[in-house]
Amino acid sequence: MEPAFLSLRFYKLKIQTNYSNIWKIAYPIILGSVAQNIIALTDTAFLGHLSEVALGAAAIATIFYFAVVMLGWGFGLGTQIVIARRFGEGNYKRVGKTFDHALYFLLILAVFLLGFMEFQAPSILKSIVKSDAIFQASTDYISVRAWGILFACINLLFRAFYIGIAKTKIISWSTAFMAIINIFLDYVLIFGELGFPEMGIKGAALASVIAEVCVLIFFIVYTLRKTPVGKYNLFAFPKIDKDLYTRLLKVSFPMMIQNFLALSCWFVFFLLVEKMGERELAISNIIRSIYVLIMVPVWAFASAANTLVSQVIGDGNPKEVLPVIFRTVKLSFLCVLGLVGISLISPELVISIYTDEVGLIAETKPVLYVIFGAALLFPVGITLFQGVSGTGNTFHAMLIEIVVLACYLGGVYVLIEVIQLPISGVWISEYFYAGFLALGSWLYLRYANWKESEI
Repeated sequence: MEPAFLSLRFYKLKIQTNYSNIWKIAYPIILGSVAQNIIALTDTAFLGHLSEVALGAAAIATIFYFAVVMLGWGFGLGTQIVIARRFGEGNYKRVGKTFDHALYFLLILAVFLLGFMEFQAPSILKSIVKSDAIFQASTDYISVRAWGILFACINLLFRAFYIGIAKTKIISWSTAFMAIINIFLDYVLIFGELGFPEMGIKGAALASVIAEVCVLIFFIVYTLRKTPVGKYNLFAFPKIDKDLYTRLLKVSFPMMIQNFLALSCWFVFFLLVEKMGERELAISNIIRSIYVLIMVPVWAFASAANTLVSQVIGDGNPKEVLPVIFRTVKLSFLCVLGLVGISLISPELVISIYTDEVGLIAETKPVLYVIFGAALLFPVGITLFQGVSGTGNTFHAMLIEIVVLACYLGGVYVLIEVIQLPISGVWISEYFYAGFLALGSWLYLRYANWKESEI
């Protein structure tokens, strides 16, 4: 890439939006996400072999945990968009100042969220979970897992920084490191192997917390040793800049609400499924784990699209936004198609990773076929939606998400409570979400005035 022109005191590099650069940004995120989902897969697999109650409780507790953490995730995504815009402008010193201000906010947010999880989560779960066994196991998990929030929020910020500057290889390295630690600790702490105490579902939670701590240390050491801290003015810890916080919150707050609502709605979905029975909940947790793994390329390419959209607008080239989004959609769709094709060869083998019970495998198989079709719609919906967020108009993205979630939850309620379909029919609701998200995002990008957005 050649220097285009001088911005402030920095040479700004021309942003590349071809297939090769999209892949260059996305594939380390894919590798990192694979490792992250291996963690989820092993958690589910180990707990599935522990008991059906532990398997169902893990679904409820994990989604509750991530619904709360989504507030930090949303702020991290907003920070990522702002960092990508400053990077596209060539204003590298503002990248570090944005990072430091986001760190101040996330430290306070993490402490608040930890307090909420410790003091409010048990009473909330007690009022909404039908099964006493599931409730007890869920609270056991959350009582330990909540402490990971302190470290997870800061890890999300490092992730936002490296995706925002399009240096994503560290994402794959850090997550692979996390996966290795988590898998080992899952094995020894859940079942009490190699002289470790047998902790059951609490062991899975503790393994995740320790893994988060190790990854934070990894990020800090890597950044200090390998990243040009001076170039970006990282860790300068400047005085509070109220104007910068105004910009950050303008972009991030809608994403915090949007992501919180999205995970909360999925939490409601699992609560409704839990009322159908412990077997249906166990099936849905297996499906959730497989589904999320298939969706790895979707979220990775969507992150790449989000970053590139913000960068090309900062580069003064908004006409490249739609082309880069549709190039990303094609790559994402091909990756998901490949994963679905591989899974169709032997779906029983895929399900058997989580359980060896023949009846549970047989009942899970029809649901798996349902989500295969939905997975092929998500490369379009998620990528278009992240393109909307990448423009910086995150308030409008939040409105799209709210409308889509209302339609989704309405569909779920009708399928479960009115039509009373079996669990395979209930998962058809994923088609509602993907389809409405794609339609709403495309209409916005096609007809709304977003090209002059400033952040």
